[in-house]
Amino acid sequence: DAAQLEVNRVEKVDFNRHIRPILSNNCFFCHGPDEAKRKGDLRLDIREDAIEAFAFVPGNTEDGELLFRIFNEDPDEIMPHPKSNKTLSDKEKLLLKRWIADGAKYDSHWSYNSIEKSKYRSIDAVVGARLRERGLKFSKAASKETLVRRIYLDLIGLPPSPDEVHAFLKDRRS
Repeated sequence: DAAQLEVNRVEKVDFNRHIRPILSNNCFFCHGPDEAKRKGDLRLDIREDAIEAFAFVPGNTEDGELLFRIFNEDPDEIMPHPKSNKTLSDKEKLLLKRWIADGAKYDSHWSYNSIEKSKYRSIDAVVGARLRERGLKFSKAASKETLVRRIYLDLIGLPPSPDEVHAFLKDRRS
């Protein structure tokens, strides 16, 4: 099925990239940090609390309430609750299942992490590495006429005048 193929293409399920958005958009309103809104005495934003409440058992996709609830079709059991007007896609359900199977690790929000020096020296090096991973190459370099047009359209939303194009083509600094 298409959702399973998409999930299989994900090399490693990353909490911040794949799981946190699912939980934030669908679960944290009722099972997050706001004690006044919390339902069922369950916090999914703190791993230890979620494990203690038997929401999931890391490495085990047969036990735990989370998978039971998200794959359930009974309106009294399914989560997110139908009254929330939220639903999980098949891909999201399968990502959660794979994340639990892989140990259900949480990561701190990226904004709390120390900045690490990149191994790349430029954005071109970053893009080049990603292209190589996918077996692709950079496109051939655009002409100076095309570049000046792109710059003007990106920055001011209008094409350059003929005089501006001529001045750019005459400039030998680039």
